[in-house]
Amino acid sequence: QVQLVESGGGLVQTGGSLRLSCSASGSIFSPNAMGWYRQAPGKQLELVAIITSGGSTNSADSAKGRFTISRDNTKNTVYLEMNSLKPEDTAVYYCNFRRFDSGREYWGKGTLVTVSS
Repeated sequence: QVQLVESGGGLVQTGGSLRLSCSASGSIFSPNAMGWYRQAPGKQLELVAIITSGGSTNSADSAKGRFTISRDNTKNTVYLEMNSLKPEDTAVYYCNFRRFDSGREYWGKGTLVTVSS
């Protein structure tokens, strides 16, 4: 089992910044990937950005140029630095952990990000 604890959500004005953090504990085996997904009201869950334990990243077009994902493998923590936030970024952001050996994935409870116009 892997437990994920997210932090850093909140209310911010358009153009502002937020930093999300997600710490993993439990059966942490490499290689793996950690990342962020989001779900806006009335919309489907979508990928924001992911990063592997080796440092490879992938992100949605909507995140490129504004959001930066990083991780500290010594702390099993992934970060999402979000800049130039827009109202359409308003969503619940979920942390995801995926083990490559078993394919199992785990989810955090989510943290709400609200961007006011």
